[in-house]
Amino acid sequence: MLSVLHIENIAVIEQAEILFEGGFNVLTGETGAGKSIVIDAISAILGERTYRDVIRTGASRAFVSAIFTKIPECSWFSENQVEFDPQELQVQREIYADGKNVCRVNGRPVSVAALKKLGARLINIHGQHDSQQLFDEENHLTYLDAFARDEKELEDYRAAFDALQSVRREMQKLSMDESEKLRLLESLQYQIEEIRAANLTPGEEEQLKERRKVLQNAEKLSDALRAADEALYGGDSSDGAAGLLSNAEHALSRVNNISADMETLYQKISDLMYSVQDAADELRAMRDDLSYSEGELEQIEERLDTIHKLKRKYGASVEDVLTYLQKSEQRLDEIEFASDRLESLKKQRAAFQKEAVRLGETLREKRIQAAKEMETDICEELRQLDMPKIRFVCEFTPQEPAETGLDRVRFLMSANVGEALKPLSKVASGGELARIMLAMKQVLAQQDGVPTLIFDEVDAGVSGRAAQKVALKLWAVSKGRQVLCVTHLPQIAAMADAEFTVEKRVEHERTYTSVLHLDDAGRRQELARLIGGSMITETTLAGAAELLRLADEAKKGDIT
Repeated sequence: MLSVLHIENIAVIEQAEILFEGGFNVLTGETGAGKSIVIDAISAILGERTYRDVIRTGASRAFVSAIFTKIPECSWFSENQVEFDPQELQVQREIYADGKNVCRVNGRPVSVAALKKLGARLINIHGQHDSQQLFDEENHLTYLDAFARDEKELEDYRAAFDALQSVRREMQKLSMDESEKLRLLESLQYQIEEIRAANLTPGEEEQLKERRKVLQNAEKLSDALRAADEALYGGDSSDGAAGLLSNAEHALSRVNNISADMETLYQKISDLMYSVQDAADELRAMRDDLSYSEGELEQIEERLDTIHKLKRKYGASVEDVLTYLQKSEQRLDEIEFASDRLESLKKQRAAFQKEAVRLGETLREKRIQAAKEMETDICEELRQLDMPKIRFVCEFTPQEPAETGLDRVRFLMSANVGEALKPLSKVASGGELARIMLAMKQVLAQQDGVPTLIFDEVDAGVSGRAAQKVALKLWAVSKGRQVLCVTHLPQIAAMADAEFTVEKRVEHERTYTSVLHLDDAGRRQELARLIGGSMITETTLAGAAELLRLADEAKKGDIT
């Protein structure tokens, strides 16, 4: 469960630390005081998306830290190489103004994506947006699958369906009318012949460009090599450097053993002589190799022009053009042998279709069984929430094999006796929708084992007796796990095991928000505010005290 939440520089909260308790915790406060900011901070340490504009004005970063206790063991820790301690888990997240996020779990850095996977195992947050998702029938199958826990059946079916879709796509690629087939064949044949005729080789263009550069500077190279050769080997009027060094080396060889210094000098001259002789040999070889025909440069230009035209059509390099040739040859073979391939694919399609239907029927059976249990459980929950005549049904409509299975699923409801079953969007009021979502969350929570549930203003549209029933249900849910509820209803606040209020104040032209853990007197004061608004009187205080007394009796089972 969530034990400690520490917040720094999130919106109007400069710094706050909240010590939550087990059981039923409520968070109250004036509208706009910052209750949603606390939920946003919790979302941040669960790995949900955050934006840098949450950082308090003037601060360079925001920081959220949470300590969880009684941690459910799971494979996440070993997969992310984080030490697992069932007694305590610390999660931290820093959000910087430049958009950078730094997340740590038990001191070890993790990615936001990894943190989100862990967060889903620690806390389940339900807000008003989730209630609206109930109206979207595209989400109903997701809810049912979460209850059915049919991950294996769904994974097996999707693997078979993906294989079926792959065959269908290949068949569609090969299926074309004769005129289209003829046009494509002619185009491919022309392109293949054009590239083959060029007889390209990898690296050819670079070699040609290098040779062209040599030929374009052939006269200059020839003159330079001739002059260098004469300087090294000498001419009619002078000895070359190689000969002079040879003379020096020969002269010193007679006296090199007289002293160590002379030996060192001799060795230097000797090394220079051999180096110059090697260079002279290389130079002469290069000069001898500098041969070319009169038309070679023109041939190279023509070849480069051919390569350029092919690159303009088929790729950015010779290698790309050759890759295009290979793909075109494969595509040509596919089309020429399309009839044979189609016959083979038809057999594969039939086999994959049969397998997808078989696995889809297994998935359907699992879903139908789960749907019956889900209908019973949700109706029972709703009866406890003052909706005794409710009928809730999961409707299955068969469909061709699709990614989600062999059926479309939607939730239908009848809230009153004699009324036909209709889609939720047609019959559910705001208060009914809130209770349906609460019932569904409770039912699903029994399956997922998440230790902490957060309800953000689940009381929308609820009042009177229904509010009392919702309060009792939330408290009952908290007996098996920790519950945190943001509320404006005094009936719900009165049932809390621990109550926190969010207060906003202005000091020195800056807004500050703080979170206070209320004692008994503070709870009566806050409940009086929820009952009567800003005008707190002896009457509203007495009403608050009465609500707390009745809540205690309800917890003991004296009131239902």
